[in-house]
Amino acid sequence: MGLEAKHLAVPHPYWPRNLELQHYIPNDRPMWQILTFLFSVSGLLLIVTWVIARWQNRTATPLGTWRSLAICWFAICGFIHGVIEGWFSLYHKEIAGDQSFLSQLWKEYAKGDSRYIISDNFTVCVETVTAFAWGPLCIWTVLAFLSDQPHRFVLQLIVSLGQLYGDVLYFSTEYREGFSHSELGHPIYFWFYFVFMNGLWVIIPSILILDAWKNLSTCQKITDAGKFKKH
Repeated sequence: MGLEAKHLAVPHPYWPRNLELQHYIPNDRPMWQILTFLFSVSGLLLIVTWVIARWQNRTATPLGTWRSLAICWFAICGFIHGVIEGWFSLYHKEIAGDQSFLSQLWKEYAKGDSRYIISDNFTVCVETVTAFAWGPLCIWTVLAFLSDQPHRFVLQLIVSLGQLYGDVLYFSTEYREGFSHSELGHPIYFWFYFVFMNGLWVIIPSILILDAWKNLSTCQKITDAGKFKKH
């Protein structure tokens, strides 16, 4: 008598619980190690960019504390968008069964949003745009402010609008699906990973959009006043 092969689902920590991941391999790195890497690199980038921005105050137009912090934000975004989200964009199909460090980072984050473990169409598309458009533009924005390029606030406005738009879509699509890709209410996976870490890209870009609006409007007023005097 022959035995019929059964299609067994691989056990995993993701939601919905009936999600089947045939090639999933659990992480062999603990959560603390992955988060330490992420926040250590982000912190190092913040410190280095801050030092460069403060040094810039001695050699060119003073940037001020607020502007220096904004530059640090764009530097960190450049790293996250270009490297971490760029990895997801390129290797999203292999992440579930891959044990490289960045793949394990995404498997850990996917506990708060399993769309990253199943190559969800929206997630792949929005992260690809983020990685290959907003990532390089963030670095350009940093350089533009450090070198007083006249288009620096235009870049700030474009990048911040793109970040805000992508994040609003990110939250709204999951809302329409009933928050089915994470354990609703979980203090770490839902509130910290999904809500807080993504909420930063709603709050901070909104502030930077208003800041760019103010500065660009001021420049336009000066230009308009000059045209009026010529007449």
